[in-house]
Amino acid sequence: MAESILNGRRILAVDDEPDVLTVLEEEIMDTCPQCTLDKATTYEEALNKLESNNYDLVILDIMGVDGFILLNIAVKKNLKVVMLTARALSAEALKQSYEKGARAYLPKNKLGEIVPFLEDVVKYEFEPAWKRLFEKLHGFFKEKFGADWEEKQG
Repeated sequence: MAESILNGRRILAVDDEPDVLTVLEEEIMDTCPQCTLDKATTYEEALNKLESNNYDLVILDIMGVDGFILLNIAVKKNLKVVMLTARALSAEALKQSYEKGARAYLPKNKLGEIVPFLEDVVKYEFEPAWKRLFEKLHGFFKEKFGADWEEKQG
């Protein structure tokens, strides 16, 4: 296995669910043992960490920790931010994430894919990451809804 480009990076993960943070920690640290992972379970704790540290990546839960407010703060610091949500693919959350400057958006049911996902966020610029996400979503909806989806896009 090739060494991850996340090694040596500093990452902040923010979620009000400790089990989600545990999964993130296991997935990231198992593959990237030389990275630093800070965790926060509250808005206040996350705000303190954002104000007192510099991060290469920030992973923010949308709900429970005022993720969109933290997104605004992180983007002002020019940090790369990934948004997480348990609500699968909400069109409104996708739209807000994109408009407020998040680099990407990941449903929590995809946490097992977090490392390659974060590697892409580090490796690629903002627009291509969203373009790839929208292409994947298009494929997902096409597979799920078939010809009906294609007609609506047409």
